[in-house]
Order: sequence, then structure tokens, then C-alpha cells
Amino acid sequence: MSSPGARTQATGSPHSGVFGPEYAALTIAILSIIAVIAFESMAVSTAMPEVARELDAVRSYALAFSVMLTLQLLGIVLAGVWCDRSGPVPSLVAGQILFALGCGICGASTAFGPFLLGRAVAGLGAGLTFVAGFVVIGRAYPETLRPKVFGVLSAAWVLPSLLGPVLAGWITTTFSWRWVFWVVVVPAAGALAVIVARRRQILGDGADIEPSSRDHREHVRAAWLGLAIAVAAGLMQWGMHDLELRWSPRTVGGLVGLAGVAVCAPLLLPSGTFSMRRGLSSVMLSRFLLPFAFFGTLTYIPLMLTGERGLSLAQAGGLLAVGSIGWSVGSWIQGRDAFAGRRDRLVSSGGAALAVGLLCVVAIAHFGWSPWFVAGALAVCGLGMGLGTASLSVLALSMTPVADHGSASSSLQLADVLGSVIGIAGTGAIFAALHVGRGQDTPVFVTMWLCTAVVASLVIVAGRRIAQR
Repeated sequence: MSSPGARTQATGSPHSGVFGPEYAALTIAILSIIAVIAFESMAVSTAMPEVARELDAVRSYALAFSVMLTLQLLGIVLAGVWCDRSGPVPSLVAGQILFALGCGICGASTAFGPFLLGRAVAGLGAGLTFVAGFVVIGRAYPETLRPKVFGVLSAAWVLPSLLGPVLAGWITTTFSWRWVFWVVVVPAAGALAVIVARRRQILGDGADIEPSSRDHREHVRAAWLGLAIAVAAGLMQWGMHDLELRWSPRTVGGLVGLAGVAVCAPLLLPSGTFSMRRGLSSVMLSRFLLPFAFFGTLTYIPLMLTGERGLSLAQAGGLLAVGSIGWSVGSWIQGRDAFAGRRDRLVSSGGAALAVGLLCVVAIAHFGWSPWFVAGALAVCGLGMGLGTASLSVLALSMTPVADHGSASSSLQLADVLGSVIGIAGTGAIFAALHVGRGQDTPVFVTMWLCTAVVASLVIVAGRRIAQR
């Protein structure tokens, strides 16, 4: 599966393990960085109702989420350029500083404008951090350890998914919503200090790293395209989050944004991504389709459970947490040595599991089965995501020369976030256009989730295309 140029710079013994003496500090630092960002992304959902009330921004509630995602797209593209030219450490340092600064601004805001600025700064930092973190894994760990690293990273998402909303609720009630943002600054700074201290381990002597295959003009072009796709994605989200089936400035803006994304995305991702070309292109397409289907569904499950089935928000949140556990199990499974050389099959299996889980959600909604069955369906969905996404991260690094790990990681994260954004915007547009009223929207949910199940099934085919030459 590895290309001839995909040499790893890491020379440590794979038998020491990701928590062995050689890698323990670096592994914990990377885990901490991801966990802090994951906590913030989960916790803010719990704190946002109080933030919106205090800052008089209930009508602009969704902007707090879309602004961060939009700037995250820009950060992802810029990080790919930066890492190719200067290695991962500068991007990682800048990303963590910006993320901590953005959270600090949010916590200190007394109006919604500065709060949105803080979310934008934090999103830019998160985008820079995610890509640089993947490049660190590609450079600092031998190829045999990378599946285990990506498996362990799932824990950095699962625990915040389980504990983040509960902790954020307690912090907001006991102290203030501001501390939900301030509390991440110290651990972010601590993890950053470890990364800086371990920069020699990350960079090595640089002898095995050839120059990036992209020249200066390509890097500049990628940076401008990153800005363009961020603006287009923001416009698309603004236009589609409250879509009406009539012409209006908002509808036109949404369509222009969608067109902009459609033009820019193929230019930023490997050639042939959206035509399912063999090899790396199908890796990127799979990474786009999985979050499209998963998050396009997951976003509206609480609304269905509370609005159609009468569950409380706490009960709906508990059911969602089961999906995180399934994700962790899937990531652990793909990290086993037995699957080395067969990761394309894991991707197809992940797509199949996700499609089956989503069809189960459709059946539960359509036939009026007990809403508690959603937990099992989401566990299967999470299993599919864990099998697929971690395997795709390993494949992207193994199929790319070390010098181009920055651009490969950037493309991977871009496909991931873009899939989430378009999946959520697409299902949101369907819901807004067909919405009837509380207790009457079951057919709308069924229509939305049938569409996402079809998208998930495409991963089965894309996974088979990965290994073909």
C-alpha cells in the first residue's frame, strides 16, 4: 500500500509501544491537545443556550457553530501549506496559541460580536492544530505504530463526548458559562510546552525528508483557495440553515456558497476525488462521505427523540454517547496488527456498518419502535466510523511521501470537515424545507436519513477502489 517515497522518518522501535518510554510524553501531549479541542466542541453545545440568552443572541445561535467550522476550513488548508514548507511544529504552536486565545476571548466577551470573533480565532487554531498533529504522527512514529496512535486518539474524542456536556452543565450552573471556555487554556498551554520540548524527536535530523512536491506557486494557490472555500462554506451555511422554498437573499446566498464549495473543493483535494479514482483519491472521498452521513444524521437525532418521542434532552444526550463508545471500539479494532495491509477492507466494512446503523435509525423512526433502540443503532454507526476514519488516516500517511504529509493531512482534514459541513447543511436544508411542526416531522426525518444511508453505502465501493491500481 505504501508508495516508494513513503519513507518514515521515525526510527524508534515499534515494540516500545505508543506509551513506552520513547513515545509516552509525545503521545500524552497529542492526546491532551485533541482532548482539549474535543471537550470545547462538545461542551459549547451545552453552554450555548446560556451564552445566547446572556449576550442577547438567540436568533443568531447557529452562527456560533458555523463561524468556527468556516475558519477551521481555512486553518486546515493553511496548515497543509505551512507544514510542507516548515514542518509541523510552527503550525502546531500557532494553532494552540490561537485556540487558547480564541477561547479566552469568548470567555471575556460581553457582547455577541466579540464572542463570534473568539470562536473564529479558536476555529482557525483548531484547523492548524489538527493537520499539524497528523503530520507529527507521520514523522515521529514508525508506520507500524500509527494505527495504534490513531486508535488511542479516539479516546480523546470519546471521553469529552461522554463527560463534556455533563461537565459543562455543572460549570455553567455552579460558576459561569465563561469558565467553560477559560478552563481549557491551562491544559492547552501544558500540552504545547511538551510538544516544543519534543521538537527534536518530531523533526529528527531531516535527512530522509525530500522537498515537497508542491512548489511555491502551488502553495500560494492552495492558500487562496482555502480562503475562498472558507468564505463559500460560511455563505452556504448562512443561506441553508433556515431555508425556505422561495427566492430570497438568503436562498441566493446559500446557492452561491454551495457553488463556490463545488468549484473549490476539487481543486484542494487530490485529482479524481469526486470521481472515485483509484488509490489516494478514494481515501479522500471516503473521508468526505463518512462524516457527511454520520453527522448529517446525528445532528437531528436529539430533535427527533425530544420532539417526536418525548424524551428529555438528558436522555437524548445519553443515547448519543453510546455512538461515541462504538466509535472507540471500532478504532481499537482497526489498531490490531492483524489488519495490516487490509485497511481498504476496514474502510468498506466501516461504510457498511454505518449504512446498516442508519437504516436501523430510519426503521425506528418510521415504524415507531422504542426510542431506546436508537442506542444500539448509534453503536453500530459509531463502530463503522471508528473502523473507517482511523484506517483512512493511516492509509493517507502510508500512501504519501513524508515531505507531502502536510498536504495529505490537510486534504484529509479538509475532506472530513467539508463532509460534516455539507452533510449538516444538506439535512438542515431538507428539514427546513419540509418541516411541518413538533410531533409531525417523522416523515421528514425518515427522508433525511434515507439520504444519509445512501451516502454511507457509497463508502463500501470507495473502500474497494483504494487498493486498486
